[in-house]
Amino acid sequence: MRNFFGAWGVFFQGFVEHPVMVGSIIPSSRYTIRKMLGPVDWERCKLFVEYGPGVGTFCRPVLDKLPRDASLIVIDTNPLYIDYLNRTIQDSRFIAVHGSAEDVEQIIRAHGHDHADYVLSGLPFSTLPEGLGPRIAAATYRVIRPGGAFLTYQFSKAAHNLTAQHFDRVDSGFEPLNILPCRLAWGWKSAPMVRSSED
Repeated sequence: MRNFFGAWGVFFQGFVEHPVMVGSIIPSSRYTIRKMLGPVDWERCKLFVEYGPGVGTFCRPVLDKLPRDASLIVIDTNPLYIDYLNRTIQDSRFIAVHGSAEDVEQIIRAHGHDHADYVLSGLPFSTLPEGLGPRIAAATYRVIRPGGAFLTYQFSKAAHNLTAQHFDRVDSGFEPLNILPCRLAWGWKSAPMVRSSED
């Protein structure tokens, strides 16, 4: 199946082997990708991180927009996906890491970064092992720079609710042209207030 169906075969195999860790049996639509990435300020982006990249549905659109001096780090617990991405994406800005999203701080430091500008996640927060979702959300808030954002897409409101517990502002969206229709959220980390000399 993997050889015959290519990326779709790899994606489906990953879902069958680890259904709790994969958000969907079908990769996201181009409409979801366009809407999800719409608010990103690409000119200010030096590090983009993705949790659960699968077979790279978002990776290529991100790399198409990412500045030449920026990096994309993707993190997945499934070695099948990491192996596929390393074989199919030949870009010096791209780094695929076999690991857990809750270790994002250590992972980006290991690759020479202090913070991320944006973190994208399609992880199924509603089905993750107990306690893992809150740990990922907390680590994500810590790793994102002020002014950056946590971007999530999911069928339930679990990701939105977790984001709202940590981030200063959450914008919500919905994309019907996806299988299944999905909820989108952008959690923004506010920049610190600059006090004037008169204060």
